[in-house]
Amino acid sequence: MSAIIIKGDKKSSKLITQLAKQLGANVNGVKKDQYEDFLLGTLMDKEKSNKTVSRSTIMKKLKSK
Repeated sequence: MSAIIIKGDKKSSKLITQLAKQLGANVNGVKKDQYEDFLLGTLMDKEKSNKTVSRSTIMKKLKSK
């Protein structure tokens, strides 16, 4: 299984949805907040360093802002 996300205006989204259904694909709409969550998760995965940081270091950073 694979998935794609295409962001477009209402008219093009409707056309692409119809085409995908004709090709036998399942189509699920994604709301704006769901799309933003997906982008945030993608960004977090990209920036992940796998380093461990102590709680005190995090609290110091938060208090300094």
